[in-house]
Amino acid sequence: MENSPHPRAGRKEWSALGVLMLPLLLVSMDVSILYFAIPYISQDLEPGATQQLWILDMYGFVLAGLLITMGALGDRIGRRTLVLAGAAVFGAASVAAAYAHTAELLIAVRALLGLGGAALMPSTLALIRNLFRDRKQRAQAVTLWTGVMTAGISLGPVVSGLLLEHFWWGSVFLINLPAMALLLALVPFLVPEFKAPQQGRFDLPSAALSLGTLLPVIYGIKELAQHGYAPLPALGVSSGLVLGVVFVRRQKRLAHPMIDLDLLGRRAFGGPVVANLLAMFATVGMAVYLTQYLQSVLDMSPFEAALWSLVPAAGLAVMAPTAAALAQRVDRAYVMGGGFLGSACGFLWLTQVHADTALWVTLTGASVYAGGLVAAMTLATELALGATPPERAGSAAAVLESGQELGGALGMAILGSIGAAVYSRDMADALPAGVPHADAVRETLGGATTVAERLPSGTADTVLTAARDAFTHGMGFAAIGAAVVMAAAGLFCLVLLRGAGTTPLGVAHAGQPPAADLRIRATRAP
Repeated sequence: MENSPHPRAGRKEWSALGVLMLPLLLVSMDVSILYFAIPYISQDLEPGATQQLWILDMYGFVLAGLLITMGALGDRIGRRTLVLAGAAVFGAASVAAAYAHTAELLIAVRALLGLGGAALMPSTLALIRNLFRDRKQRAQAVTLWTGVMTAGISLGPVVSGLLLEHFWWGSVFLINLPAMALLLALVPFLVPEFKAPQQGRFDLPSAALSLGTLLPVIYGIKELAQHGYAPLPALGVSSGLVLGVVFVRRQKRLAHPMIDLDLLGRRAFGGPVVANLLAMFATVGMAVYLTQYLQSVLDMSPFEAALWSLVPAAGLAVMAPTAAALAQRVDRAYVMGGGFLGSACGFLWLTQVHADTALWVTLTGASVYAGGLVAAMTLATELALGATPPERAGSAAAVLESGQELGGALGMAILGSIGAAVYSRDMADALPAGVPHADAVRETLGGATTVAERLPSGTADTVLTAARDAFTHGMGFAAIGAAVVMAAAGLFCLVLLRGAGTTPLGVAHAGQPPAADLRIRATRAP
């Protein structure tokens, strides 16, 4: 928390924030917008099974791998400059993706979209640190940022479904163009340029090491979660961790490191990084279960399931500003801890869900845990930004977002493995003898559904009933795992983050000027 008074943002700064939310919404939507489009893409481009996976995943992998590099680059060349460059790349790649005529070209263009997204995401969050010097206003801006990012992920499948009812699959990419054009037109007039003082030459080896660390680790964790142990993903995780050690050692030796390790060691910054990582662990890990529950257990169409999945997101519009308001009156560590403990209660509620449970019961539990998580994440992000020297805001935002990506991958792997183990054990006991393709039935609910379509009605009903019961049983155990982690996250906030952020930056960073005497060059827009 900053103790010195700062000028309050006016209409221009809030208008600038509104413009910056456009790319954030679209970048977050692109993570999930292909869920409905992939069958149409498969009919048109005929990708192989591996190519289809890369079409879905390439964007997220490149985005995660380049966040740290782009955050540090924005600190050096200017955050507004990087936003404009990212918007241009994202817009051009969207056109190329819409008209891609081969699977290989679409995969390559999805990588370019990830590059543009990586340029946009940390820069938008870092610019909040620069535009909103007043702590209360910055908390409101971060609340909006968190809400837009969360809403984008939820809206992706819904927007995709609506577009595909009327247009061809390329329309899910072309929807990016009006927003990117508006961004390119308005940002030069509304957003001032913020550039850190001279920080030495951009360190290309550090950039390569950060990419070599994050990309194979996140790829390996996701592959292990989806397909179980395999030598290549395990090697990816191991090699990424080794390169991560090399990266950290290099940062300690550099006069102008890509990541400020001293900042990362502070409670007011390192603590929120851990908190956000744990929050995304639960968010992503359980989102997979909720989607499958709606589609495969309750037998909803994908579009109907996407619409119902928006119900928990509606509560976020209430919880995020409520948490920000409470944090103005009491130590935000208590509010963050309460959010995590509230989310733990929501996960425990989900342990009572069965295959025949009413939909409102499931959505209530999901709304409770989602509301608690977004409250904690909003305050954690604001705390971290307030503890960050403005000249390091880009790299600090990238560290926060990289932690979220890693947390999501871990949640998918660990919670997914818990549910899969329970499902397989239950199906081994419940599956009738002589069912064909029994291995596929015992492996996943999707496999059981596919096999049941080719079975006689009586046997199919038996298989589906057993599979749905086993899945919800596994979802309950995964929810217990998420509740335990959230309770630990709540205690972490209550014990270790009390009073964090109350020391002025100038005191915490010896040898650096206080926040009131910024060395940032801010070039005002005309």
